[in-house]
Amino acid sequence: MSNDRHKERVPELWGGMECTLNRVGKHFHSQLALNGHLSRPKDLELFAGLGIRTLRYPVLWEMVAPQRLDAPDWRWTDERLNRLRELGLEPVAGLLHHGSGPAYTSLVDPDFPALLARYARLVARRYPWIRYFTPVNEPLTTARFSGLYGHWYPHGTDDRTFVRTLLSQCRGIVEAMRAIREVTPEAKLVMAEDMGKTFSTDLLRYQADYENHRRWLSLDLLAGKVDRRHPLRLWLEQNGTDEAEFDYFLQSGMAPDVVGLNYYLTSDRFLDHRLERYPEWTHGGNHQHRYADVEAVRACPEGILGHEEVLRSAWQRYAKEVALTEVHLGSTREEQLRWFHEAWQAGVKLCREGVPVRAVTAWSLLGSFDWCGLFTSITGSYEPGVFDIRGPSPRPTLLAGGLRQIVREGELSHPTVRGPGWWRRPDRFLPGLNPDLPSTGDECEEERGGILIVGKTGTLGQSFSRLCRQRGIPCHLLSRGEIDIASAASVATALDRYEPWAVVNGAGFVRIDDAEGDAGTCFRENTVGPAVLAAECARRGVPLMTFSSDMVFNGSKRTAYQERDPVSPINIYGQSKAEAERQVLQLYPGALVLRTSAFFGPWDRYNFVTVTLRRLAAGETVEAASDLVVSPTYIPDLVHAGLDLLLDGESGIWHLSNAGAVSWAELARCCAKMAGLDSSRVIPRPAASLGYLAPRPPFSVLGSERGVVLPELENALSRYFFDTVPPENE
Repeated sequence: MSNDRHKERVPELWGGMECTLNRVGKHFHSQLALNGHLSRPKDLELFAGLGIRTLRYPVLWEMVAPQRLDAPDWRWTDERLNRLRELGLEPVAGLLHHGSGPAYTSLVDPDFPALLARYARLVARRYPWIRYFTPVNEPLTTARFSGLYGHWYPHGTDDRTFVRTLLSQCRGIVEAMRAIREVTPEAKLVMAEDMGKTFSTDLLRYQADYENHRRWLSLDLLAGKVDRRHPLRLWLEQNGTDEAEFDYFLQSGMAPDVVGLNYYLTSDRFLDHRLERYPEWTHGGNHQHRYADVEAVRACPEGILGHEEVLRSAWQRYAKEVALTEVHLGSTREEQLRWFHEAWQAGVKLCREGVPVRAVTAWSLLGSFDWCGLFTSITGSYEPGVFDIRGPSPRPTLLAGGLRQIVREGELSHPTVRGPGWWRRPDRFLPGLNPDLPSTGDECEEERGGILIVGKTGTLGQSFSRLCRQRGIPCHLLSRGEIDIASAASVATALDRYEPWAVVNGAGFVRIDDAEGDAGTCFRENTVGPAVLAAECARRGVPLMTFSSDMVFNGSKRTAYQERDPVSPINIYGQSKAEAERQVLQLYPGALVLRTSAFFGPWDRYNFVTVTLRRLAAGETVEAASDLVVSPTYIPDLVHAGLDLLLDGESGIWHLSNAGAVSWAELARCCAKMAGLDSSRVIPRPAASLGYLAPRPPFSVLGSERGVVLPELENALSRYFFDTVPPENE
């Protein structure tokens, strides 16, 4: 970190990992098991390599003492915490993370606070050097999910159970910190609570007011603010809180040393009694009114509360150090960076105004699983974080580079952060709710900079342009007339004119059978062009992404081809792609080469899936090869994953196709069934009988040893039917 950085008042950069260990019914769900950190101690070296010096880290009760408190198993925590000390990483020890404790207790167990305190004392004695503790993460959120909504154990669904689970956790925090301070008097309480605001229509103002008081309740209890004047005092009394409990918190003297705020785009809510405006799954209500409960960002013209206001309001309420203790967005790479950039800017701005912002925390260092379903079941739905764990080892993403830049320079300067996040753009609203907002122009059009996309008339070029605009990434889509990639002078002229920060080559000769009679044109477009682009991009240090094909393999293998398998093409098209790979990576080792296969997509009218369905719908028969096995690739998945890899700074050969292996005939029949068409009209035929001029590899399924980043084929096909735009609506 530079000396200049030390002179400024800026927040510390913390890190944290999603470590929820909750209970649903009789089953305990562990994020640490899903993300693999349980068996990867070397993750800690990756975290230290980011430059952070403080890490929210799990020392979870359910893991250390799952059977009873008098038989703790410290082996895992000993190894990890001692390694943190060696690496110079200070832990903020988390004892419960959305948990209800081991099976021998629960959030409605009267002994829960005392048991948690006993565990906390054991931790403090074992690790007397730990200074910072979060005994319970997000107690109010956990109380809502466990005591009010019934999602997590003990699955309560009423106000009384909600209040009981909240008070139990807050009492547990008090007793745990007392026990810790008996061992380590200087220990600090770092609270972490979800903090959003509820907006509403005028009719529902009373409900929004209640929820906006409730959002502070755990912090108010610990800070000794729930006295007779507190707006929720009567409600708490009506739901079982007695005078002794109020007095307990008023006298506890356990105000947080750091008020940690976990703020997400889902934290701010909007309540609307006009149910017809919203999907049925958003409908709910209270004893007085029915209403939709939706993300405010999707419905309110004013948008979100924002990190700055979240921090400022907490500082004004408690006059304590504040911190953003979870900053995470489940989205594409550039949106994750934009979200963190907003959080960091807010922290820096308030620091300079004199607000004591202790830290901004890069949360979910290893990503998270199944939060789209509130972690009530394990489906494998994964959101990458600072690292992507879908490979042999965690792989740094764009966000990792951003954090290193903050440590090094104090700010972010990646080209994508110049554009607004989706939560700031006019297309953020739910269908039918887009208000008449003033136009901000096309943020994706810039005279210079952005991504230069080659291949204006092709499927890849059009798809990259469409999805770059959807993601708020400025781009320039060029035709053959605007850039001839086989001409060094033309390429240099285009790069001089647009000054892109990256180039995507979506151009190429794609007619496999025609290539057999026109090898010269095929090699010019598929080999010479990418090589020229590679040489010029290498000279300028501009990242390049280009495409190859499953046709570089001969099909003799009977398991999925991996990136390191030797190429041996059996047709001219495959030869042109194999030679392009060789030349591109020789000229520019930093280039990204994506091998893929069997495109289908919602916008291209001439891919195999779309043509097959159109013909079947017209009552025609479709002949398809039964002896050519491929791994089809859904274009939107390919483009999104390709952009993410490009932004992550990846290089070399990657295989990208949707997981699955089918013959062309099987693919056609599957699509027919999903569309409700007559699959018997699909006629399986040997490839030799279909009149192909170019030989095809009988088996060209792609797998990846670098990381599986595309969903299953069945998932992709389901989305194809949902995403496909009827011709008249284009």
